[in-house]
Amino acid sequence: GIVQEKSQPTVIPLRTLPPLLYGKGHAYAIPFTGSGTAASLKALAAAALRRFMTDFIRPDNMKILVAGDTTLGQIIPQLNAAFGGWKAPASKLPLKNIGMVAPPAQVRVYLIDRPGAQQSLILAGSLAPSTEAPNNLEIQTMNGAFGGSFTSRLNMNLREGKHWAYGAFSFLSNAKGQRPFLLYAPVQTDKTAASVAEMLKEAKGVIGDKPLTAQEISKIKVGDVRSMPGGYQTTSAVMGALQGIALYNRPDDYVQMLKSRIEAQSDASVEAAAKEIIHPRRLTWVIVGDLKTIEAPIRALKLGDVRVLDADGQPAAETAKAAK
Repeated sequence: GIVQEKSQPTVIPLRTLPPLLYGKGHAYAIPFTGSGTAASLKALAAAALRRFMTDFIRPDNMKILVAGDTTLGQIIPQLNAAFGGWKAPASKLPLKNIGMVAPPAQVRVYLIDRPGAQQSLILAGSLAPSTEAPNNLEIQTMNGAFGGSFTSRLNMNLREGKHWAYGAFSFLSNAKGQRPFLLYAPVQTDKTAASVAEMLKEAKGVIGDKPLTAQEISKIKVGDVRSMPGGYQTTSAVMGALQGIALYNRPDDYVQMLKSRIEAQSDASVEAAAKEIIHPRRLTWVIVGDLKTIEAPIRALKLGDVRVLDADGQPAAETAKAAK
């Protein structure tokens, strides 16, 4: 599976960017795909798997969530019968390193060669506050308007305006620690550098002389509210809401209060979220494409230090030297 991932230009940056963003030793410095690395898989032994179970799958590190056609009166005796005798191990719960990571001093650009590729994959990232941030809703609304929806600025520029990409978006995944804020665009090869320039222009504009408008913000808020009734129709969707409450220390009435909280967001608070999250001078770019075509135009942008990596995220020069 990892070999297959490393052959797909759309997936390669998802593997290589996290270690660049978080640095060695951080718990999140692993491929976003969740597949790990060949070296880590080869090193796995049965004892390590058993140790993980003892370390983390334990009653003092567990919340049991139940969604379905049942009641507390019915389910508690069944849970007690199954788990009532479960004892925590004597060992302490290990702490994962999800500590704060300082932003890079300057923009970093990494290129990965896919000879003959008809399009390039652009992925740029920086670190944003945890999902537990008090203004998480404002951050989500800002992202929706900037790059998280079809009518967002990034997509309307690169897809609808320039016709250089099938889609250009920004993403925020959930995390207990700092989470990645990502800009993503698969673009035609000869427009790679120009697309990077346009993405940068949009990022600078939204925190500068072109802040989000009241109409852009309202569209996201209205859409989020209108999607709510359909968001809790299945048992798995209800369970997903419970998981969010449990994982990110949300109040028990989070869902009941969500509509009013979405509507209460002010334009100023959403604009403030943009300035908190979007930092064009801190971005780390990973661009996969035909190096002989894209390297010179990207270097001409003079964004910062440009380096060439292989599909494992290692310096290409060192890989070539080792192969000889």
